[in-house]
Amino acid sequence: MTVDGESDETIRRLLTTTHRIALVGASTKPWRASHGVMRFLLDRGFDVTPVNPVLAGQTLHGRTVVANLADAGPLEMVDVFRNSSHTSALVDEAIHLGASSIWMQLGVIDQDAASRARAAGIVVVMDRCPVIEDRRLHLFSH
Repeated sequence: MTVDGESDETIRRLLTTTHRIALVGASTKPWRASHGVMRFLLDRGFDVTPVNPVLAGQTLHGRTVVANLADAGPLEMVDVFRNSSHTSALVDEAIHLGASSIWMQLGVIDQDAASRARAAGIVVVMDRCPVIEDRRLHLFSH
């Protein structure tokens, strides 16, 4: 069983119906997972806005980096590449801004924040990578 308890059908639906993604923790460093995952998502046709206050105004994979989630709106999915200790505030902001899903990357788990998001009607995926899930579910294209 997965940490988030989400079914393959839920993951499939998210990866085939989501269009806009705010990628929090975006990095210009090619060895960082967020860098490669962002490229993967863009190549699959997602509209990805990189979020990183330190890099705000710079360009990453042809997209302008914004400082915060509010600047990345309107939100559909918030993809979190931050330490679990930072997710609570991000989830609260995503709830406030009306995100429909939150995807916490491998190793990112916050059950309390996930419970708050789910209570607000948001789908929460934790400790997963969309690249791995895309390949595992044989989605190949968006």
